[in-house]
Formats: sequence, structure tokens, C-alpha cells
Amino acid sequence: MSTSSAFSDEKGGSSSVGEPEYGHDPASGGIFSSDYKRHDDLKEMLDSNKDSLKLEAMKRIVAMIARGKNASDLFPAVVKNVACKNIEVKKLVYVYLVRYAEEQQDLALLSISTFQRGLKDPNQLIRASALRVLSSIRVTIIVPIMMLAIKEAASDMSPYVRKTAAHAIPKLYSLDPEQKDQLIEVIEKLLADKTTLVAGSVVMAFEEVCPERIDLIHKNYRKLCNLLIDVEEWGQVVIINMLTRYARTQFLNPNMNESLLEEGGGDKTFYGSDEDEDEDEEEKEKKAEAQALAKRKPYVMDPDHRLLLRNTKPLLQSRNAAVVMAVAQLYFHLAPKVEVGVIAKALVRLLRSHSEVQFVVLQNVATMTIKRRGMFEPYLKSFYIRSTDPTQIKVLKLEVLTNLANETNISTILREFQTYIKSMDKDFVAATIQAIGRCATNIGEVRDTCLNGLVQLLSNRDELVVAESVVVIKKLLQMQPEKHSDIIKHMAKLTDNIQVPMARASILWLIGEYCEHVPKIAPDVLRKMAKSFTNEEDIVKLQIINLAAKLYLTNSKQTKLLTQYVLNLAKYDQNYDIRDRARFIRQLIVPTEKSGALSKYAKKLFLALKPAPVLESPFKDRDHFQLGSLSHLLNAKAGGYQELPDWPEAAPDPSVRNVEVPEWTKCSSREKRKEKKVEKPFYSDSEGESGPTESADSESDSASSSESGSGSEESRSGSESEESESGSESEEEEEEEEEEEDEKDKKKKKKELKKPVQESESEQSSEEERKHERKVKPRKSDTESESDDEDSESESSQSESEDSESEVEVKKKKKAAESKASSKPVKKASKKEKKEMSLLDLDDFEPAPSPQVTPVNTFLSNSLVTDLEGLSLSDAVLSPATIAPSSALKSYELLHRITGEGLSVEYCFSRQPFSPDANMVAVQMQFTNSATSETKNLHIEDVKLQSGMRVKEFPEIELLPAGETATAVMGIDFCDSTQAANFQLCTHTRKFFVTIQPPVGELMRPVFLTENEFKKEQGQLMGMNEITEKLTLDAKCRNEHAIVQRVTTAANLSRVPCGSDKECRFAGRTVTSSSLVLVTVATKEEGAAQLTVNCEKMVIGTMLVKDILLALTQ
Repeated sequence: MSTSSAFSDEKGGSSSVGEPEYGHDPASGGIFSSDYKRHDDLKEMLDSNKDSLKLEAMKRIVAMIARGKNASDLFPAVVKNVACKNIEVKKLVYVYLVRYAEEQQDLALLSISTFQRGLKDPNQLIRASALRVLSSIRVTIIVPIMMLAIKEAASDMSPYVRKTAAHAIPKLYSLDPEQKDQLIEVIEKLLADKTTLVAGSVVMAFEEVCPERIDLIHKNYRKLCNLLIDVEEWGQVVIINMLTRYARTQFLNPNMNESLLEEGGGDKTFYGSDEDEDEDEEEKEKKAEAQALAKRKPYVMDPDHRLLLRNTKPLLQSRNAAVVMAVAQLYFHLAPKVEVGVIAKALVRLLRSHSEVQFVVLQNVATMTIKRRGMFEPYLKSFYIRSTDPTQIKVLKLEVLTNLANETNISTILREFQTYIKSMDKDFVAATIQAIGRCATNIGEVRDTCLNGLVQLLSNRDELVVAESVVVIKKLLQMQPEKHSDIIKHMAKLTDNIQVPMARASILWLIGEYCEHVPKIAPDVLRKMAKSFTNEEDIVKLQIINLAAKLYLTNSKQTKLLTQYVLNLAKYDQNYDIRDRARFIRQLIVPTEKSGALSKYAKKLFLALKPAPVLESPFKDRDHFQLGSLSHLLNAKAGGYQELPDWPEAAPDPSVRNVEVPEWTKCSSREKRKEKKVEKPFYSDSEGESGPTESADSESDSASSSESGSGSEESRSGSESEESESGSESEEEEEEEEEEEDEKDKKKKKKELKKPVQESESEQSSEEERKHERKVKPRKSDTESESDDEDSESESSQSESEDSESEVEVKKKKKAAESKASSKPVKKASKKEKKEMSLLDLDDFEPAPSPQVTPVNTFLSNSLVTDLEGLSLSDAVLSPATIAPSSALKSYELLHRITGEGLSVEYCFSRQPFSPDANMVAVQMQFTNSATSETKNLHIEDVKLQSGMRVKEFPEIELLPAGETATAVMGIDFCDSTQAANFQLCTHTRKFFVTIQPPVGELMRPVFLTENEFKKEQGQLMGMNEITEKLTLDAKCRNEHAIVQRVTTAANLSRVPCGSDKECRFAGRTVTSSSLVLVTVATKEEGAAQLTVNCEKMVIGTMLVKDILLALTQ
């Protein structure tokens, strides 16, 4: 039956327009008939005058192609319809032509004028399709036409056509590489395109045509980083891979100082010997030099490097595994070691995907775990093997588990391995036994345990298990043979049962190598082997000859005749390797007159000490390939692979990435930016994702912008220059925040342009009045100027240094204009301005500004300012009632203003006793009504809790007017767990599902102990109740004050007095069960420290260790 008739039958109708019917019987000629009638019905439909018939025919043809059927004989009939007026038909014709233009080049060339007309079509889809067909005709004669078409399409108004032009570039390049220079010009033009649709395609063209022309990327680097989040997924993969290579050539190694320390011998090699003391001294000297060098050159990350890392991080949540993998390899190759950890969670998430994805991800994880084991240690259980996993996945997971094994987790890993050995999958069992062997060689403490376990496996019924165990035991015994002669004896007995050649050969090698440990058994084994010599495999025969030679040299009385017998048998063996070995050994060990000088050294040759084999991971040398690449997967260089460049010694000039902006736009954008910066704290409170640091930075920006116009500008310049050195560590964060603000400002400017001119003018004037009012107040406060010194420094570290001159001019003009205004009108204006601003904000659906406009710092004392740096301050925090709790309260978002239709809710754990019930954690909630209408009857309903948890609701808030804020306190008994409390937050019109989940540090309250009480309690909470972790303190956290501040921020604990200045102690009790929690941070030299947590509840102790480690190391 023909394809077309089959298709029409499927559709349930009779065949259309005279379709020929073939008989079902093979003899009727349906199968053997010629093809001259094939597709006649479709050809008739394509020749008809009706567009509906043409469309139906084209749909059926495209469906055939989609099923893999050959429709090339329809080419002449289809190509005639390329000039059809009907757009639907035209589109399908182009789809067909793209598929077959390469095969039917001569016929396609006849229609080339039609394709050229299609390039001018008003419909963008037709223009793009025409270009796609044109670039699919692989004939060198039309190269100039293609070149012209690509150049025109690159300037097309439609981004879709420009994207198609980018796709055509590699096709033309592969057809005629001599066009490279002209194509590079087009690529340069398209790289400047600002649309996300084009970005991925043009970078792909860049990678195909001229990956070495890195200078084309400089000016577009920042744009590509910012567009990345909106580009389609495959474009993201291409751009990320290209930017990885770009960053390796343009930025310095962020782990420069650490790598110097490593080279200086900070860590001993994994398998290195501890014997050479001279080497240790040399290592110490190198280490000292490296540390001196590290002190001399503090590393400061380039803002553009930080921009790339920050903009790719959100893509770790992408649904596309390839994008996640691309970001993971970028972070692995480019990020500082401290930040690489973020990719672990994303990669572990991919392990829930299809087995093909798992295979690729596990290959990369296996490579990562060799260099950065700590990243994946928290996710150890994610790599446990499931019975449903395919063998290749099981083996890769085994590899990862083996790489992650260390002294602390080896017992759980070995328990896992014991269950794997019972598996029915023999390849997997063999791999498990090898993994046990590797764990034993890497971790000396468990070597004996592993050996004993493997010896027990020797009595297993499965021959493969026994054979693999023998091979691994042989390698382990080479490390300490003298201790394990009983195991060698046990293995000698197995020669009767084991038939696997490799295992038999391993046993014979062991007995021969350590024959002096088993002097009685070895000759008997040789006797048995001599009997069965002729029936053994070649590998076993070679080892029998070796055993005979070694025994002849050590015990010739008993074994002389046996050796001669074995050598005679070998002399006439079928395998020439065995015959050669026999002749060679006979001449070597049996001295005759002809034998040369070598026979004197026979003993040294055969019984020389052999180094123990190093059981290394097969992934050890794979990291020289870029992760995520095909070459890495195959462990061989694939075609088209580009090497990852080495980091440069000195940073190339960063100014090449600066894009020149016309002078007038600089001025106006700066003015607008200054006006907008006043509102920053509120934006960062509602939208900030990075918690305290982000809001702190935005606060400091607003403070500096409010003071920047005052007269103290010149007097501060000296202090600024001093601080620019000391603040180098915090520079990265500040630059990061300021760049985020730039993006926000750009969005705001777009919105402003849409507003009427009068409204924007009134806004400007009210902004200026408000700024003047701000400037009048801060002069009274000394603390303001101190913090402003730091804030202005953060602005000075901004990369846009070229704008600074125009900024100063704008400030001076504003000063002159504002100094004339009197103080009374200012106050009135500010009241009006509040109303205007809230209305404007609601138009844009931006968060409403808080009631007080004055900078935070004017209210606070000097010590409080230092404590409050790094906090997100919302307007509620300023009231005296709520400032009483601990200074380091962190706010969490419960309901976003967009989700809540204008109602936003934040909550924090106030760390105050909850008066109605002491076993509950007090949660302070702040409600802000950003909507135009009032909100009524705010209360809680439908509370869903885990067993044992309780909630004490806050009193109902009857009315919350528009633009107002209210505070309420509720109590939750979390039962000493971090499980979430779920409930509905209800207003008079809506219900919102919300969740409160506590950090483990908020589940406790401080308790005051003396030093002796602390030691006594600690003595009772040892063993399983004590968790100890070693860490390296963050550079800013090397003093006692910083440690105390970070620990008490992470957990609600109180300080315990301590006689030693090297230790900080903290104590608290869990809120529900009053279980004691003791924390000790003992500092050592060079930032090393040890964290100890003693707690009856092991789960809480484990989680608390993680949180405090994070606080002290970041």
C-alpha cells in the first residue's frame, strides 16, 4: 500500500482525488510495481488551482518527512508552489525545501530567483524561510548571492530574520571558508544586537567561524551577561561555554593565593610516603614563601568577573539539564573555591532525571569530587545506589562514593558497599569490591577492616566475587605483607577451587613474591600447579613459571626438580610467549658455563622489593578537559574541541570592556540616578534576595547619596583614599549591589518615559526638596559622617569611573539651586511629597515608601551603627519597641506585595520570650499595605502543622489603611525541629497560603552559665552528642568580636565567660524541650579554627554546626 493511501486511511476517510489502490496480496504486484505512480495523488493536488488542496497536500508531505519517509521525488511538484500567494502553503513549501534543497541542488537553483524575491517578502517568517532555503543549497556558485542575503538579513528589522542570518553564517563558512573576513564583519554587527532572540545564535556562529577573535566579545561582554537570563536555553548553553573561555583569558585566577599554598606543599599527596623528613623541610620553606607571596598580593575580583558569576547563578534553577551543567562547569572553572559549593545542590537535583542525563552529570561529578570533595559531602546519600539504576550509573555512583570517602563517613559507606556485594549484577559487584580496595588504600584506618571483609568474601559461592576479591586483596597485601601471612596461607588453599584465570594468577604471584612468609606451603602449591600446567590459561602459566623461578632461588633443595619439570613443559608450549619466558628464566637461574654476568643478579631481579600499586580513580586526569564537554565524557579529544585556556599571569586591561556613552546621556542618567537613589532601602527590603548584605549596601548607598551633595565633599577625600585600601575585601559585594541598582534604575527610567512630562517635573522638584531636607538633618550627627565615609568609598569602587566628572558637576549645580531654599517651605513640601510619591509608586506598582524619610543612622548611637551594618532595616525596625531585641535580626519575606495584591508581609524571629507560652518561639510580623484600598480583618486560618507543633495566633488586625504598616507577634512551638508551619493568611476578601520555616539557630534561647558549669555540662555531653569540625575562618572573622557577632547572629545563644583568649564559648537551651546546646570556637594560627557543638539532640547539633560553619567561613 502506498504511503499516501496509508496516511489517508489513518485519517479515516476514503482516498482523495483518484489515489491508486494497490492490492494487499504481495503477488498482486503492490510491492514489486514500479514507482511511476507513486504520490500521483499528491502531485495532482499540488498542481490544482485550489489553495485548500495544496495546503492539504503539503501537510501530508511534511507529515511523511516527519515520519522519516522519503519524499524527494515530489521536489519538482513542490518547488513550483514556492511562488504561491497563500502564506500557509508558502511556509510549508519552505519547510520541505530546507529538507531537500541539498539533495536536489539543480532543481533548487532553478527557483533561486523566487527565493530572492522571498527575501523581500513583508512577512518575516517568509523572509527567514527563504534565507534558510538559500543557505541550504550547498553550491559554491551561489556563494555571492548567499553572502548578500546574509548581509541584508543581518540589518533586517525583525529579530527572527536576524537570528536566521546568524544561523546561515556557519553554513556559508563551511561551504566557502574564504568568506571568513566578510562573515566576521556580519558577526561583529550581530553581536552588537540587543535582542535575546539573536544573542545565542550569533555566539554559536562566532564559535564556529572565529572563536579566536576574542576582541569581538570585549564590548559586548556586559550585555551578554545581562541578556543571558532571557536567552533561549540552547543559546544560554553556547553563551556560557564561550564566556567560560573568555573569562579564563581576561581575568585572574580567583584561587590564586590558595593554589600557591597548594603548590607550596600545603597538603601532602594522597598516596605520598611520610618517610622523608628532608622533603618535609623543603615543603615548609616553599609554603612559607607562598604565604609571603599571598600576603603581598591580595586578590581583588574584577567587577566583570563578578557580574558573570552573579548573572549565571540563577540559571542553576533552569529546567534544562544542559543549562545547569553549563553553569556548573563555569563555576567550577571560574569561581572562588568558597562559592563553588552552590552548584552541588543543582547537580544533585539533576540526578532525579533520565538515566542519560544522570550518566553525563555523574561523569562530571566524579571529576569534581577528586579536586573539591567537600562540595558533595553533604549530599552523600544522593549517590547511594538504587536497584533500578542501570549498571553504568551504578558504577559511576560507586566512583563518586569512593571519592567522597573520608575518616568520618567511611563506616556508613562500607555498610552501603556490603549490601551492594549481594547484588545480582556481577559487573557492579566487581566494581564494588574494587571500590572497597580503593577506600582501604586511601584511608589507612580502615585497611584492616576492609581486608578482613574481603577475606570473608573468599568463601562466597559466586566465583566472580571471589576472583575480584583475590585481585584486590593482592594489591592491599603488597602494602604490609609481613602482617598478613595467614591471609596468604588462606588464599593458597583456594587454588583448588578458584577457576578464574586472573584470580589464580594473582594468588600464585602473591605466594611467589612472599614465599619466605609461607615457606612450607609454597613448594606444595608449585607441585599442584605443575600437575595441571598444560591445562591452565596463558596468564596462569606465566605465573607458575615465575613461582618456580622464585622458589628455586630461595628453596632450591625442595623445588629444583619441580622447577626443571615446569621449565621443560613450558619449553614445548604452544604459546611462544611462554616458550621465550622459559628459555630466558632457565638461562638466568640455572648457571652454566655459557650464562653471562646476569645470572649473578638473578635473586635481585626476581625478589626485588616492588612498590605497592596505587589504586587511583579513572577520573583523576580528566579535569584537563572542560567539564560538560564531549571530550571530557569520552576522555579523548573530540573533533572541534577547544582547549580551556590557562589563567593569565597579569590581568589584561579591563577598560576594553567599557562601552562609550554619549556625554549628554551620562549627565541625564546620573541626575535621574541621584534622584532615584533616595528610595533604595525600600526596594532592597521588599525585593532583596541576598538578605542582610544586600539591604545594608543599598542603605549605605542611599545614605551616601543624601550626603554627597553637602559641603564636606572635599574634606572627606583624604579619608576615602585611605579606606579604598582597607575596604578591598568588601569591594566585590559593593560592586555587585551597585550593578544591581543600575539595572533597577534602567527599568525605572523606562517607566518614567511613559509618564506625562508635567508629572515627572513635579516629581523632580519634590525629590530635590526632599534631598535638601535630608541634607539639613545629617550635619548634626557625627556617626552619619563616619558611616558615609565607608558608603562613599563603596561608590568609588564602582567600575564606571569615567562618569565621575559629570557627576561632580551635577552635584555642584544642585547645591547652588538648593541652598537658596528656606527651611519652612521644605517641611510643608515634604509632607505633600509623601502623598505624591505613594501615588506615583502605586501607578508603577512599586513598594510604598516608609513614613520617615530621614536616614536611619541619625537615630542611632555609634555602637548600634556598627551592629546594624549588614541588616535589612524596614521602617518598623526603627520604633523603640522593636529595636529592643537582638541587633542582628534577619527579616524573611512571608508574602510578596505582588502575590498579596498590594499586601506585603515580612517576619523575623524577635528572640524575645513569648509571654503567653514560654515553649513557643516569638515570630514578629510586619504588614504593609501598598495597595490603594484599605485591608480589613487580617487573621490566620487553616493551620497545618506536623504532629506536636502548636501555634498561638496573633490578634486580628481589624483595619490596615492604604500605605500604612502594622506589627503583630505570634507564637509557634516548632517542637525543636525545622519543619515548616503552614497556614492561611486571610483578609476580608482573599486568602493566601504562607509558610514559616525557622533556621535551627532560632529554636533556642540563651542561657547563662559560668565557666565551670559549662565544662561540667560539656563533660556530660560527649561521644555521640559531640560534633567537631575543623574550619578556616573568613579573613574578616579573625578577631574575637567578629566571631562572637557571627555566632550569635546565626544562633540565639549567649556568651559564656572564658579564661582563654583563644576560645569563645556559647550556651543556650532549645525552646521546647530545654535541651542544652553548647558551642565552642577554638582559634589557632593563620585563621584555622575548630568548632565543637555539644547537644543532646544530635539532629539539632548537626544542623547548627552547618549554620555556624557557614557564618564563620563566608
